[in-house]
Amino acid sequence: MKIVRSVAELRQTLASAQRPAFVPTMGNLHEGHLSLIRQARPLGDVSVASIFVNRLQFLPHEDFDSYPRTWEADCAKLEAAGCDVLFAPRETDLYPEPQTFKVQPDPALADLLEGEFRPGFFTGVCTVVMKLFSAVFAGHAEGVSVFGKKDYQQLMVIQRMVQQFALPITVLGAETTRSEAGLALSSRNGYLSEAERTEALQLSLALRGLGREALAAAHALPQHREALEAAALAALQARGWAPDYLTVRRRSDLQPPQAGDPLVVLGAARLGSTRLIDNLEI
Repeated sequence: MKIVRSVAELRQTLASAQRPAFVPTMGNLHEGHLSLIRQARPLGDVSVASIFVNRLQFLPHEDFDSYPRTWEADCAKLEAAGCDVLFAPRETDLYPEPQTFKVQPDPALADLLEGEFRPGFFTGVCTVVMKLFSAVFAGHAEGVSVFGKKDYQQLMVIQRMVQQFALPITVLGAETTRSEAGLALSSRNGYLSEAERTEALQLSLALRGLGREALAAAHALPQHREALEAAALAALQARGWAPDYLTVRRRSDLQPPQAGDPLVVLGAARLGSTRLIDNLEI
């Protein structure tokens, strides 16, 4: 596995590639990230991963400085997963000057759910992903990038961005990797105590329960959705969680569903000091 730091070196390294397959990460890698690498590898003639903790997508009170950085372990895991090239820019490599030009996503998709509780988050995500895409795919007629469905709204935002800018990139969503018990793997799971890790399963269970209720009330879901969501929120709060949202949305645009729409249930909640997210297509 070749490790490169600068955009110029990355472009030179990939100059002979026909179809790069790219997985962006913020490091602190787990099996979920590695599954994305393994899924991406056969989709291109060179597999590329990035590790970059993007300051632009952290709010002032969030954990940018304390976000886990596990460089040596990450490199070993990526190499074992068959990654060909690791792009690991320093902040000055990716942002050599203040990033005053930013990508503003469509508010109709980006300002709800995660965007409501983390204002500006998707602007930071889109800006860094656009820069990473430019670094990886410049000069190539086509490419593919794989994102996990655990960050469901993020995946949708990136797919819409690529579509609207007519980028020659196929953005694929990979299924969420879970522990044997069903917990969605996340870099932030490392913040959980042993007791919290067991309790953390309740978020996915709450979403499954909400999904069952939504399907059972499918014919009248538009009228009863908010009551079902409120009951699910109250049940999770009773267990000591601080939920931001548990909601049923239509998959196409994350708006409130109408009868017959394909559905997804999404949730975000804080357990102790750790904020977790999860979702389930139903």
